[in-house]
Amino acid sequence: MSGTFSAGDLRRMLSRLRDVMAGVGAVQGRLDKVVALIAQDLRADVCSCYVMRAGEVLELFATFGLSQKAVHLTRLRVGEGLVGEIAAHARPLALADAWSHPQFVYRPETGEDFFRSLMGVPMIQAGRVIGVLVVQTRDERPFNDWEVETLETVAMVIAELMAATQVVKREELFQSEGNALLHVRLAGASLHPGVGIGVAVMHKPHVRIGRLVSDDPVTEQYRLHTALKTLREEFNTLIEGGDLEAYGDILEVYRMFADDRGWINRISEVISSGLTAEAAVQKVHDDTRVRMSQVSDPVLRERLQDLDDLANRLLSILSGGGMRSELPDNAILVCRSIGPTELLDYDRKKLKGLIMEEGSPTMHAAVVAKALDIPVLAQVSGALTRIDTLDLIVLDANAGQVILRPSEEIIELYTAAMEARSKQKATYAAIKNQPAVTKDGEKVSLHINAGFLLDMQGLADTNADGIGLYRTEMPFLAMPTLPDVKAQYAIYKQVIDGAKGKPVTFRTLDVGGDKIAASSFMGPEDNPAMGWRSIRLTLDRPALMKQQLRAMIKATEGETLRVMFPMIASVSEFDAARSIFNLQMERHIRDGGRPPKNIQVGTMLEVPSLLWQMDALCKRADFVSIGTNDLMQFMYASDRGNTRLANRYDTLSPAVLRMIQMVVGKCRAAGIEVSVCGEMAGKPLDALALIALGCRSLSMASSAIGPVRATIRSAKLSDIEPFVVNLINTDTSSLRERLRSFALDRGIVAG
Repeated sequence: MSGTFSAGDLRRMLSRLRDVMAGVGAVQGRLDKVVALIAQDLRADVCSCYVMRAGEVLELFATFGLSQKAVHLTRLRVGEGLVGEIAAHARPLALADAWSHPQFVYRPETGEDFFRSLMGVPMIQAGRVIGVLVVQTRDERPFNDWEVETLETVAMVIAELMAATQVVKREELFQSEGNALLHVRLAGASLHPGVGIGVAVMHKPHVRIGRLVSDDPVTEQYRLHTALKTLREEFNTLIEGGDLEAYGDILEVYRMFADDRGWINRISEVISSGLTAEAAVQKVHDDTRVRMSQVSDPVLRERLQDLDDLANRLLSILSGGGMRSELPDNAILVCRSIGPTELLDYDRKKLKGLIMEEGSPTMHAAVVAKALDIPVLAQVSGALTRIDTLDLIVLDANAGQVILRPSEEIIELYTAAMEARSKQKATYAAIKNQPAVTKDGEKVSLHINAGFLLDMQGLADTNADGIGLYRTEMPFLAMPTLPDVKAQYAIYKQVIDGAKGKPVTFRTLDVGGDKIAASSFMGPEDNPAMGWRSIRLTLDRPALMKQQLRAMIKATEGETLRVMFPMIASVSEFDAARSIFNLQMERHIRDGGRPPKNIQVGTMLEVPSLLWQMDALCKRADFVSIGTNDLMQFMYASDRGNTRLANRYDTLSPAVLRMIQMVVGKCRAAGIEVSVCGEMAGKPLDALALIALGCRSLSMASSAIGPVRATIRSAKLSDIEPFVVNLINTDTSSLRERLRSFALDRGIVAG
């Protein structure tokens, strides 16, 4: 291989590869010609093509330079040897002396004794590694970046051609499932509760590329920029569309992605190497997706759904197709993942549920599905291989399961459950405008948690008393660059206007440095939940906090401003944060701005160290919000994202309840407001315990408002309070079952 290999040489080689793969004859013969052609053009002694088979095994499918006896005989597990290493990490390897690498595995049947250097790249198709392409030389020699880039481009073209010619049939990639076709249950994680019964519809966002190679880069560049213009126009139409105004903040993020110069420039560079606009978009997207899918941070990985959505739309425009699909009347959508605009392309009246192999609670599609009240089950392993188009499905997102090809008895059972749920929702709707007051007259304020503008609809739907937590970090997580004061002001102003006079509590930025788009921040941490995050980050980078606070102050001119600092571990941190707030308020007034009519500055209580500083904190804070999610995991040293520990420690344990009782007592004595914000507040049985301990303000997901309101209205505080208080000094691990029995005996609605 030589450094004199030019872009023109690459285009000519790609054209010959296309002709060989599109020719007549057995697929094996065509692959043999392909590897020989690559070895010849790249001046390598060996070129080998390994293909992924069932059980994540890489099989030597074709080779030029190694022993032909090894073809279909040599197999390597993913992660085994250099080829397995490339497949496992979806990253190229370029080694002058491959034999000295610790992962090198010698297979005598290949006859590779004489070849020292190795360069290999993953073959990626539709975001998945389907094989590995390798070249080797006799001499020990380094490979440069251009050579690696060249082989990556060749591998991308071969991967698409292999898929088109079905070198390996799809069913061969998966283990046989025998006769387990009836009454199959698949487990998953519920992102939005509910039950749906319908037929499976496979969401197929991957656009098949008909033409991969082009001899006219100028025309392809023009096609790309024309398609980008159309893409921006589509987003503008969606943003300005009357029925989709609620999703404006998410769609605005997409418009920013479509204008990202780094992404566009990378596609343009690949077009210059000899690929069509479609193939260039696919290559850049596959490279980005496979690499980002291995990032441990879940929030960064969630942005993959947005990248998928964007790339699929651009490919669809380039290929002349449309995104909208017709659905049967009762459709359960099945996919690996999906973007929010792709979801909005379907007829929401016919869509009864969504099943994903991937997905997480804060992905944009889940947020939209929640707003549309569509049951969603994510992380369903095997969904795409076990579910067939038009299969009858029961999606039970309440229990976290999918039932394939259910019996008539199961359908009848779930139909009855759906009818019961409808009646239950009607009951909650009937008391929507009635206050959350116990039978003996104790009022409890119910607030919703929000993070996107579309969450504001929950305020009207539930008639909640306000927004107890507005997560301001969502734009930081979603946008490719940090939002400035103007961009943040626009969001906060819409939130205040949408609340229509009801209180809104803005929580300042609560993310880690590895989760937001800022190159100056440090990389991933071993324990991010307890690392450089939240208030620690913004105190070290005060410009972030200053911009946020200026935007909040401006958005609440003449209104009530409630600001809450997260992850406070010491009173000195609260003092530092409040000092920054005071300086921004002084600056706002000095610049001629109107102050808010009422200002309240408080803190989340999430770090246990603050429990021993409550007296000092209550002299400084205007309110305290107990963040039970983080506080629980820190109290018990239990990662709440670890499924093995999910049910090990209970929020209704005496230790947790005694802690809450102490905090409520301290706040009441100091005359400051105390609330509970977290999953605990949204569970009816837990809410009973909280009001028994003196909590009179709860903040939760909007879907929990109805059940919690019904619980409170059916209870009598004079009964609950002594029962709970008398039990919190016991040595049991949880009071849950005893409280459940108590509620049942007294006719209390407790979920």
